[in-house]
Amino acid sequence: MSRILILTLGLLTVVFAACGGNNDSASSSGIKVVATTTQIGALTKAVAGDKIQLSTLLKAGASAHDYEPDPAALKKISAAKLVLKNGIGLDDWLDKSIASAGGSESVIVVTEGVMISKSAEEDEDDPHVWHDPKNAKIMVDNIVKALAGADPANAATFRSNGDSYKSKLDAADSEARALIDAIPPANRKMVTNHDAFGYFIRAYGLTFVGAVIPSTSSDAQPSAKGLADLQDLIKREAVKAIFAEEEIDPKVAREISKDTGVKIVSNLYADSLGKTGSGADTVDGMIVSNARKIADALK
Repeated sequence: MSRILILTLGLLTVVFAACGGNNDSASSSGIKVVATTTQIGALTKAVAGDKIQLSTLLKAGASAHDYEPDPAALKKISAAKLVLKNGIGLDDWLDKSIASAGGSESVIVVTEGVMISKSAEEDEDDPHVWHDPKNAKIMVDNIVKALAGADPANAATFRSNGDSYKSKLDAADSEARALIDAIPPANRKMVTNHDAFGYFIRAYGLTFVGAVIPSTSSDAQPSAKGLADLQDLIKREAVKAIFAEEEIDPKVAREISKDTGVKIVSNLYADSLGKTGSGADTVDGMIVSNARKIADALK
């Protein structure tokens, strides 16, 4: 029996990265805005600059799937004029938090208008829409509209900044496409730690082979049979690499890597952006960073 099956037949526990924290990046004046995730926080900062008081609930390296707001976060939510959320099941904990905070803020779903795809492994809506730059541009437009409505005096600045950032996303899209296009077509196969890269895979013509955690939520756990089947598929498809994310302990993925002899790349960004200085602390930077790591591993 392989190491991974022994591991799984026991009480398999996947240990996740710590997911609390509040990141504030704001001027001392302007309307108060709360963003739930690092991606929304970064897009909002790109649009608003120093014209708002921005609080981002999740910190870099954290996953939104199992986040629980602390009292400080509830206070920020209650005081905010706008709360910007992803929706699509990713940050539904916000609804309960708003009730607890007793606030009357306006909640904006910034993914409104995005064509939502189903996950590859399960028939569920995939919330990881920002991995396709076209979707990130829709999110920018929604943020611009929300901020302009809440703060009309700065609407022109928000629109100008939004247009500038969408140009950055276009540039990131072109760079990522060039990187992926350089991979030999037969090698463009991805196995991931959880099913979080569907939008990226479709946008750049990759093939999804399977995920260690067969769900868009990192809270799910793999089964022994599912892992055994995945190992067989990796060998049959001659997969060149297994990709894990910064936000999830890659313990099980490492075991699959050992059992299959396939290398593991464990520093992609899926549920969160990277820390400041990582090169993946903006959405455009994250897209290029992931593309470069994928291309380097699959060539």
